[in-house]
Amino acid sequence: QVRLVESGGGSAQAGGSLRLSCATSGYTYTRFCMAWFHQGPGNEREGVAAIYPGGVERYYGDSVKGRFTISHDNAKNTLYLQMNNLKPEDTGMYYCAAGGDAFCSTRTRSLASYSYKHWGQGTQVTVSS
Repeated sequence: QVRLVESGGGSAQAGGSLRLSCATSGYTYTRFCMAWFHQGPGNEREGVAAIYPGGVERYYGDSVKGRFTISHDNAKNTLYLQMNNLKPEDTGMYYCAAGGDAFCSTRTRSLASYSYKHWGQGTQVTVSS
């Protein structure tokens, strides 16, 4: 059974940093895309960043380019999202996703929620101005 558990959320001031982690169990398929999604209050879930764990492909949403970094530790089966220069609009729930397209085929699909089979419960991030 695949299980994804996010942690690291919390409160931060604008300009601050947070690091999210997603521990996975029952899932070791590094050829399939993994990603982080953000859902702000009253908004749709949107792709923030995606990674091909077995290679170098990484994609970022336009709103986080240059501020967020996605990474994956294959030995620990853990996905990370380093969030720097946080903004109030980054507030919301952050979800880890796995089981996307093989090799993160395209940026569009890699940042689309319909591409993913497995989801975590989410972790809350609140950024104050």
